[in-house]
This record gives sequence, structure tokens and C-alpha cells, in this order.
Amino acid sequence: MRAPLSVVIPTLNAEAALGRCLGALVEGLEAGLVRELIVTDGGSSDATCAIAQAWGGEVVTGPPSRGGQLRRGCAAASGDWLLVLHADTVLLSGWSRRVEAHLPSGAPAAFHLRFDAADGAARRVAAWANWRSRRGLPYGDQGLLLPRALYDRARGYPDQPLMEDVALVRALDTPVVMLDAIAMTSADRYRRQGWLRRGGRNLMLLARYFAGADPHALARAYRRQAGERD
Repeated sequence: MRAPLSVVIPTLNAEAALGRCLGALVEGLEAGLVRELIVTDGGSSDATCAIAQAWGGEVVTGPPSRGGQLRRGCAAASGDWLLVLHADTVLLSGWSRRVEAHLPSGAPAAFHLRFDAADGAARRVAAWANWRSRRGLPYGDQGLLLPRALYDRARGYPDQPLMEDVALVRALDTPVVMLDAIAMTSADRYRRQGWLRRGGRNLMLLARYFAGADPHALARAYRRQAGERD
């Protein structure tokens, strides 16, 4: 029986975080769950692609857009299930047992979110994210486990730079369930920008997206507010 999971990771200059993300996947490989690793890169100028190849990953390249990168990566995948992770997210020990137990259900799933920070703000933001996820709206930074057939019926990730995970989850015809497993993601951007400021900005962006704002315009506003290059 062939391993069911294709792991798809979008990257852009992710050399500092990618090794930890990939190291956590070894238990899934040893358990016979992981078939392939696909790193879909948006033009990294650092060692991201070399790291991915050293871990045995297939590297897919193209323009930098989270939705477009994920769409290309998933198109290259051959597994019956897609495990979509961000490069700065680490699945904590024991995740493979929970995923293996979940697969017969055929339902899409997300992991419980935790930040790599121990303060109260980190716990509160993670609690909000998990509350939102239990009500059917997980984000990509907590990992998404998707049956390939369901992903295809939803027509995949849209090629947009922001809210691509929200768009996909809303297009699924089956509710996303929460796994009893943890995805620990980086708190670096929250530390730099402030927990309250970044959390409030994310909520505002989500509200504007639901109201029909263009995701490309939202992405430009997001980058300007975060002090990133457009």
C-alpha cells in the first residue's frame, strides 16, 4: 500500500525555519504516511531550495503568491491526501498517530494551533484561533489535512496572495474537523508588530475580505502596515 500523504509547503526565503518543519515530518515518514514532500517556492534568494532538496523534497518554482504557490504544489502532488503546512510551523510529536487514525473518516481536518511563545498574549491569540477553527474557519498556519478528491471538487487554492486558505475552506463541501494534535507556529511577526496590533489587523482584513475586498489590494495594505516591501 502506497503512503497516502503528499506534504506541500509554500516557501519564500524560509531557510531559518524550514529545517525544523521538515524534521518534524520524519515520524510520518517512519510510520508509512508520507509519500512525498513538495516545496513550492516563490523565488527564494537564500538556501531554502537547497535545504528542501537535501531533505529529498521536490521543489516547484513560480511567482511569489501564497495561493498560486499552493496551487502549483498541490497540482504536482500524487497522494490521496494533502498535508499543507507553512514553513514556520512544526507538528508536535505524536501527530502521525492522530492523522493515521483520522484518515478513514475522509474528512478535512486542521491541527490545534500553538505559538512558540509562553506569554499570556500568545495563549489568548491561539485560543481565539482554535475557537474560530472549531467553527469551521481554520487558517493555513495551523496546517490543513485535505482529501485530494475533496480538494479537487473545491477547485483548489485560488491564485491570490492573501486569504487563500479562507477561500479554499469556504469552498469545501464538508466541514473541517479539529485533530487532537498540535501545530506550533512562529510568533515572530506578532513579537515584532505587537500581539494586539497584529491580531486586530488580521481581524480587520478578514472582515474586509468577507465584505468583498480584492485580496490583492488587501495584500498590499497588509505589507505596507507590516513594514514589508510591496
